[in-house]
Amino acid sequence: MLYWLTALSDGGDFFNLFRYITFRAGGAFMTALIFGFLFGPPLINVLRRKQGKGQPIRTDGPETHFAKAGTPTMGGLLIVGALTTSTLLWARLDNGFVWMVLLVTLAFALIGFLDDYAKVSKQTVAGLSSRLRLAIGFAIAAGAALWATWLHPAELQWGIAFPVFKEYLLNASFLFVPFAMIVIVGAANAVNLTDGLDGLAIMPVMIAAGTLGVIAYAVGRVDFTDYLDVHYVPGTGEILIFTAGLIGGGLGFLWYNAPPAAVFMGDTGSLALGGGLGAIAVATKHEIVLGIVGGLFVVEALSVIIQVLYFKRTGKRVFLMAPIHHHFEKRGWAEPQIVIRFWIVSLILAMIGLATLKVR
Repeated sequence: MLYWLTALSDGGDFFNLFRYITFRAGGAFMTALIFGFLFGPPLINVLRRKQGKGQPIRTDGPETHFAKAGTPTMGGLLIVGALTTSTLLWARLDNGFVWMVLLVTLAFALIGFLDDYAKVSKQTVAGLSSRLRLAIGFAIAAGAALWATWLHPAELQWGIAFPVFKEYLLNASFLFVPFAMIVIVGAANAVNLTDGLDGLAIMPVMIAAGTLGVIAYAVGRVDFTDYLDVHYVPGTGEILIFTAGLIGGGLGFLWYNAPPAAVFMGDTGSLALGGGLGAIAVATKHEIVLGIVGGLFVVEALSVIIQVLYFKRTGKRVFLMAPIHHHFEKRGWAEPQIVIRFWIVSLILAMIGLATLKVR
């Protein structure tokens, strides 16, 4: 919205700053951060009053989690509210990629909200059925995939790009849509599975968002893509505004989610943020790089898949408990130890993901 202040500029004054994506990204970050600090306490108070007993705790989970009983959930509303406000305020609202990513995020936030509401209202760990969640998620992802192909240049519409092998573009034809759907829904659910300890999910999400924001800015500039030899996707630079808002809102949320958490993100936040990351990857043609940058989320999801399949086949478990962060809890690792080490892994993976921009 504030971008239109450039109409008041003569080319050399303060209003000219609003032309620059980096300046507006800084504004989006600060707006979201202030939003989080201002609205965090009242939102937590409202959630605590409305939810009563807070998020239900799994009876078969680690014993240390019973002390968290009564902690309110749906804290993802704070992050989603912050990034939505900052994006609408600072991004160019005539940019299709901004709307695609933002609406996917909000749609998955709604799924998560309904799931959280079902849990706290019925005081059960079972919310919406997994089939219903997946069906709605895939429908949203299908719309986003088709929207992205419409926004992409003709030569990229149905293609899948690969890191390192930059000259190769796989023409997936109509299979690109189901591929993009899997990326978006997979990212949403992988982040959801990661969100099991205080502060565990939000920092890796911010790290991944920051990395994808840099990638979006780079592939949206023809001078950068010529230098890096990656595919040019005009318009994606504006996604940096969204990721800056996500990071600002994420930091504001982390202030209250740091151990011991005053509020949980809930499915409202985890599904929304994961879906948003998947949408950014599809928009920038960096779906496979997301698997590297978000490698922690991939491992968390795989640990659940492996555990379930192996147990059905043999009646035995590979991990003491899945997702894998609970396995380490069962082995005696302290919660802050797991969280910080997982943050470190996320940062390392983000650096590897960024390196693929130049390596060939």
